[in-house]
Amino acid sequence: MAEIGILTFHRCINYGSYWQARCLTEGLRRRGFDAVLLDHQSDAINWQEWRCALRPVPGAWGEREDRKLYARKARKFFAAFEQLPLSRPFGLDTPESADAVDLVLVGSDEVWNLRHPWYGGQPIFYGDGLKAGSRASYAASFGNHSATSGLEAAWIEKLKAFHHISVRDANSRRIVADALEFNPALVLDPVLQFADAIDYQPVDDGAPYIAVYGHDFPEWFQQRVRVWAADTGRRVISIGYRNWWADEHWIEAGPEEFAAFIAASDAVVTNFFHGCVFALVNGKPLATTPSDYRFNKVRDLTAALGAERHLVSEDTPLDLFHDALGRAPDTAVSQRIAQLRQHSDAYLDHVLG
Repeated sequence: MAEIGILTFHRCINYGSYWQARCLTEGLRRRGFDAVLLDHQSDAINWQEWRCALRPVPGAWGEREDRKLYARKARKFFAAFEQLPLSRPFGLDTPESADAVDLVLVGSDEVWNLRHPWYGGQPIFYGDGLKAGSRASYAASFGNHSATSGLEAAWIEKLKAFHHISVRDANSRRIVADALEFNPALVLDPVLQFADAIDYQPVDDGAPYIAVYGHDFPEWFQQRVRVWAADTGRRVISIGYRNWWADEHWIEAGPEEFAAFIAASDAVVTNFFHGCVFALVNGKPLATTPSDYRFNKVRDLTAALGAERHLVSEDTPLDLFHDALGRAPDTAVSQRIAQLRQHSDAYLDHVLG
């Protein structure tokens, strides 16, 4: 049985990073492969990750009081990490010390984002130093590294060492196409591709609610959500982060609690990529206004799935904003997801043989 080593951001205290890693691993294992997450370790990166987890929105109201809640959230993530199928740990800077595998599968997440605040520019995510029979990517992304910036020659050479390449967004596809002069496969994020890997636990949700996922939302967006919530008799509940304009908060929610919470909501408002992913895979009404950092990913996701009406801006007419929050994604969205699942399956069949 071929052994697959998945190389991704599997220890980030972030719901999306956790679930994309878990769904990809479980999806491959259900196909009969011996798939593990390559458990790279770095004290320096852990320090940055944990500092961000305990203080995700510096200077925000209630920051000091919320520190214990963010710590409780982090501990839930630590417990979840240890339940993942992990390889023998090795140093991020010493990839040659990792166990050999038949295939290194790089992705999903922003594994090729040279601008990531702490993982950016780490050559291991381009496969350097790893002992593997072959090298491929699944749903890799360059994140907010724009295609207009291109890639330096050294990074292009590293991409040439891949036997197969797939990406999850149009921006990343253009970067690879410009660098290597071919169009890589465009595939689904693992949460969309392997949605059946998520075992949703029941949520005692009480009265209807709007799920808020993210932080630093613009003022105009906050106000519109509040008005719609008041008009429709729904609570506004923020998960994972403090948003002062929400009615309630569930800061300390763990990864499985997050998935269940989104699935039980009446609508989702978010400026995060995986907030959109979880809303769309559950067929939830959605309004998203991505931050600059996440704009490429969210724009390309909604365009790929035909869900553009859920991407809103300050110029969006109020009736269309309300339509995004009050009406589930069009049937064409689920049809497009089904089509892309077939396409993504075909890519994996080709790579895995």
